[in-house]
Amino acid sequence: MRSEVITVRTGSRPTVRDITSEAERFVAGQGDGLLHIFVPHATAGLAIIETGAGSDDDLLRAIDDLLPTDDRWRHRHGSPGHGRDHVLPAFVPPYATLPVLGGRLQLGTWQSICLVDTNGDNPDRQVRFSFLPG
Repeated sequence: MRSEVITVRTGSRPTVRDITSEAERFVAGQGDGLLHIFVPHATAGLAIIETGAGSDDDLLRAIDDLLPTDDRWRHRHGSPGHGRDHVLPAFVPPYATLPVLGGRLQLGTWQSICLVDTNGDNPDRQVRFSFLPG
């Protein structure tokens, strides 16, 4: 298995960051197999969604509706409402596995791989790509 960790800057506010091009570079020329992507953080996840047409903003809005940044959370260190960031991975998992054929990701026409980070306290994230040949 081939594996590599990249650093992704997400900044100080909730964001959906498209990492498809980084994943494509990692699998280029690798033949057939599976790409597993993992975010080793307790407050971030991965989503496969359409970007550029407002879906990324819609996702952040839906997360805010479902997991508001208020004082309901028992987990209270960090920024106000930070407890919701620790619940996020239950809804937006920290992993995804995708088929690769001929060294190319097999995503649908409008699908992108996105790092979802609502935790402004950690502006840099690690993402691990692992390729398992078929």
